[in-house]
Amino acid sequence: MTQQAHILIVDDDRDIRTLLSRFLQSHGFVASVAASGKEMRAFLANQHVDLIVLDRVMPGEDGLELCHELQQTTRVPVILLSLLGSENDRIEGFEAGADDYVLKPFSPAELLGRIRAVLRRANDLPRGNTASGSTVEFLGWVLDRSKRQLFAPDGSLVTLTDGDYELLEVFVDYPQMVLTRDQLLGRTRGKHTGPFHRSMDMRIARLRRKIETGADQPAIIRTLRNKGYVFMPDVKVREE
Repeated sequence: MTQQAHILIVDDDRDIRTLLSRFLQSHGFVASVAASGKEMRAFLANQHVDLIVLDRVMPGEDGLELCHELQQTTRVPVILLSLLGSENDRIEGFEAGADDYVLKPFSPAELLGRIRAVLRRANDLPRGNTASGSTVEFLGWVLDRSKRQLFAPDGSLVTLTDGDYELLEVFVDYPQMVLTRDQLLGRTRGKHTGPFHRSMDMRIARLRRKIETGADQPAIIRTLRNKGYVFMPDVKVREE
């Protein structure tokens, strides 16, 4: 799948745009370019892309802000390019929603390897079963995906972090299907399990505390030892 993937390069440096687009095209990708956040939005309004390579520091709009915006509006993976390489800089990039963080100057061959790795994670599961803007129900719970809100069976609003919401959204997309940790990481924005991010097990434990009546004997998210997790309830799309 990666050989036909469409990559959008967003960088204010024309030389980098030209270099990367030619390099990626020579390796079988479709490559398009944008010089700013404005051009990126205009392009995405009319074209599908599989991955975005985004410069962190650009005139006018900060790459972190653009990355966060993409996190809220699309599931397209993002690789940030940056001259800023401190630990805090990397943390900020990942927390903004980046799937990977590459320091400038970089080797095009290294970036190619990282692009392929991110695409493998993103393509590890088939397309989800429910529409991204739909409202879905399970066991009396209501997830409003257009507003990113979860309501308990008694009608109360449940506070979710971005990480909680993204994880739950993956589960309702793939109900009653075994999902490995790698698949869950590949479908959420907390993909890095290094020292900057909680492990997937901890994230699931946190979500369970919010939706399970008995965390010791979970009925909604079941653990299958050495296999992964299963979202047990039937999921129905609410008719509007």
